[in-house]
Amino acid sequence: MASSFANRPDSPADLVRSYLAAFATGDPAIIAQHVSDDFINEHTAALGQGCRGRSTYQERLLGFLADMVELRYEIESMVEQDNRVMVSYLMTARWQGDAPISIRGAQNLEVIDGQIVRRIDYWDSAAFLLQAVPEAEETLTKLGLELPADPPF
Repeated sequence: MASSFANRPDSPADLVRSYLAAFATGDPAIIAQHVSDDFINEHTAALGQGCRGRSTYQERLLGFLADMVELRYEIESMVEQDNRVMVSYLMTARWQGDAPISIRGAQNLEVIDGQIVRRIDYWDSAAFLLQAVPEAEETLTKLGLELPADPPF
């Protein structure tokens, strides 16, 4: 079944720009209209949770957006080749409405027939934890993670 996304962008890169901008609306339905019914959402980060299917993705977005208040993606660079788009981004939000976070990441997206059919998201779980959970720095240091004196987030 086709999405109800009426004004489909002309290129895969335009679709990805629209998709990432849709997160600023905070509306799971607007975000999910960019993906196919059989959408595959993958995360490489230990804290990320993948899923399959537009309806499952839209349901999960409810909790994600509730936790990531004022979520924004700033595109740093983008490369389009055929039906694939690679984008590096800076994601900002307020974790659970409180702790400001800023995480750099990248996504590898596949577009077919004007819909995103697969997304692989690469981001650093430790960078998130350091900003969202005050106790995380001590734990990560105990695990041998050397933290920069002036972190980039």
